[in-house]
Amino acid sequence: MNENKVAIITGGGTGIGKHSALALLQEGYSVTLAGRRQEKLDEVVSQSGAGDRVLAVVTDVSDPESVSELFAGTTKKFGRVDVLFNNAGTGAPPVPLEDLTIAQWRRVVDVNLTGAFLCTQQAFRVMKAQTPMGGRIINNGSISAHVPRPNSSPYTSTKHAITGLTRSTSLDGRKYNIVCGQIDIGNALTDMTARMQNGVPQADGSRREEPTMDVEHVAQAVVQMSNLPLASNIQFMTIMASTMPFIGRG
Repeated sequence: MNENKVAIITGGGTGIGKHSALALLQEGYSVTLAGRRQEKLDEVVSQSGAGDRVLAVVTDVSDPESVSELFAGTTKKFGRVDVLFNNAGTGAPPVPLEDLTIAQWRRVVDVNLTGAFLCTQQAFRVMKAQTPMGGRIINNGSISAHVPRPNSSPYTSTKHAITGLTRSTSLDGRKYNIVCGQIDIGNALTDMTARMQNGVPQADGSRREEPTMDVEHVAQAVVQMSNLPLASNIQFMTIMASTMPFIGRG
């Protein structure tokens, strides 16, 4: 068990973030849930039954002051940060690239990339100053960190950029015993991906249903990455529905 370990999970009110938070709480972690909607965070807190081991903080990861308050609130309550799961993300409407507005582009970049950077920056400041020094950062990269879906340029671009942030974080964190890995997830069944059962646009212009996998498998993968001693790191992990259209030609 990990009674003395503390994790922050962004996008913690729904989907992968929610299930990962519940799994880490089950492992004995204290967990701070960060998300935009208080009611969703409160639902997870209530469902967890974890009492004083869980904290909900309404957070806009694209806002430096909001991120600073997230980490300040966590260290005030729990004293340290051992794991950061950069999970918060958003997408743009699936419209042709040439029809995207600059506001739609910037919103995705602000949340998916700048948000992960701001949280990583705050994690560095906390992790290098605490005793024992160090910690682990896990970035949610997505299958889109490898290949795009049609009409997904903002989302796919940010997820490719997350891979660069993962590598730079791994390198720059060494002197502070901060390690960083990336989990690339394909078709985990959540409220967001339930639409796949009605068909998803394919590279050839067709629309087909895609297989999904149990989101609990993703949560357990996050637990596995979190539980490693800092001397070891899963640098990149891909977990996906086995027969989704990722391996192959289209």
